Amino acid sequence: MEGSRKILVKSTNPVEFFGVNNTNLKYLKKYFPQLKIASRGNTLTLSGEDDLIDQFEHKIALLLKHLEKYNSLSENNIDNLMLDDGASLIGGRESSDVILHGNGGNKIRARTVNQKKLVDAIEKHDMVFAVGPAGTGKTYTAVALAVKALKAKEVKRIVLTRPAVEAGENLGFLPGDLKEKLDPYLMPLYDALREMIPAEKLAEMLEHGIIEIAPLAFMRGRTLDKAFVILDEGQNTTMMQMKMFLTRMGTTAKFIITGDMSQIDLPSRQKSGLSFALDTLKEVKEIGIIRLGQSDVVRNKLVTKIIEAYEKYDAKNKES
Repeated sequence: MEGSRKILVKSTNPVEFFGVNNTNLKYLKKYFPQLKIASRGNTLTLSGEDDLIDQFEHKIALLLKHLEKYNSLSENNIDNLMLDDGASLIGGRESSDVILHGNGGNKIRARTVNQKKLVDAIEKHDMVFAVGPAGTGKTYTAVALAVKALKAKEVKRIVLTRPAVEAGENLGFLPGDLKEKLDPYLMPLYDALREMIPAEKLAEMLEHGIIEIAPLAFMRGRTLDKAFVILDEGQNTTMMQMKMFLTRMGTTAKFIITGDMSQIDLPSRQKSGLSFALDTLKEVKEIGIIRLGQSDVVRNKLVTKIIEAYEKYDAKNKES
């Protein structure tokens, strides 16, 4: 029996799904030569046998799931998903060190032993401290874990925060709205998000508060629930700020606190809230503490040598 049906392509940018100049859609039509398929915006109009339309709609659902999971859809992906067991390709078990697939299908994985420990720790604990020098991937891995949790619907939103020490936590004198004032201090988080979420989708999530960017001072008085929360640059919190932040945790939240104890920008007489928290909470078994080091540096090899040189200098000065 012949009929017609309209399918709305949801939760994606049509260009990502249909391909540039509709290349993916044209390729997909080869598998359904007996169907008339037209597209307008994010809506497909189908005409033909009802059974074929049902098959097409089922395959479209698989393609959308693939795109949602891997942020990529190629002709090779379409060929595989058109197979009878194509659905198994989406639900298949991935390598244990792959956290998620970023833009263009790029595999975002734990690349060092301690990064893998961080991944394992957030599965076992609701709160994890990740401490280490620049370039060890602590912030990047934390953001990847947050995006993974959001995609898996384990949380409803991501909250990213950090102390704006360079602006004295008094952001009023800076031009622009709150987001514009904070953006310069949150670039590492934005850079990571841009690798994991398509630009238009990221902008939409930011607009609707699914991903929230807020200064640490704005956390006061809140309860953060059903959220994956990352406090970056935790070494620049005061003791009171850190206590305030840690006690914002709701019953179904995940917290990751990152920091680099070699880059404290607080006044010399003020003790780092991160340092105090690590000392005070080290016996709490429900909290994970991961310490990353030189072996975890994933930037240019020169970064490792720079860190070594600075550590030798610090050690020499302490002895004298």
